[in-house]
Amino acid sequence: MTKVWGELMKIQESAEDYLESILIISEQKGHVRAIDIVNHLGISKPSVSVYLKNLRENGYVNINEKGHLSLTDAGLKIAEKIYERHKILSSMLISLGVTPETALKDACKIEHDLSDETFEAIKKHYVNSKS
Repeated sequence: MTKVWGELMKIQESAEDYLESILIISEQKGHVRAIDIVNHLGISKPSVSVYLKNLRENGYVNINEKGHLSLTDAGLKIAEKIYERHKILSSMLISLGVTPETALKDACKIEHDLSDETFEAIKKHYVNSKS
């Protein structure tokens, strides 16, 4: 887990969700604005503004003069890690017969709580089982 603003798991998960969202939106649209995160996460604009300010102040996000967001190297590292977990876990759950909607929701919950060791074992097993 990453430390962003203290020890609370919920705060850490939120930070990871924001960073992952910026990565996903960037891949889809090429640029990211605060309103894109509002729409993606379904969170109020004031909440997103405050959180983005904290992410910027802690060195995870840059905001340019046009209001476009980009991940710093530190932010990108976290976002890629969480997004990889999300993709593999949701795919694995779907392959087990879980509906895509449930698999995506459950993957969002699980991706934050797994140790690196456990995720790597799941990833290795899942990739090998597909071969």
